[in-house]
Amino acid sequence: MSVFDDRERAFEGQFQHEQELQFRIHARRNRLLGLWAARLLRLPAAEHDGYAKSLVMTEIDQHGSEAVIRKLLADFEDRGIEISEHRIRRHLTELQELARKEVMSEVKG
Repeated sequence: MSVFDDRERAFEGQFQHEQELQFRIHARRNRLLGLWAARLLRLPAAEHDGYAKSLVMTEIDQHGSEAVIRKLLADFEDRGIEISEHRIRRHLTELQELARKEVMSEVKG
């Protein structure tokens, strides 16, 4: 086993760790976004968690934040609630930072 093999394994381990963190951050962000949207959609409180989980699964199933935004826009339109794509994207960005802080504090804690 060479030093290069050790370094390669270390880089692979670091990459995997960072990928897992990004997944957790995106999942947390989407959950928070779903809770926010559920309130704006005037869903019953008992449905908030389920709606939030549906946004998490949307990103996983359809591979990306754009799918989450499309789903939100469609859900708001279906309910006759006017909201701009810009507002959703802005809130998504704000929640990304909050989710990152929360996940990182859990990792450190």
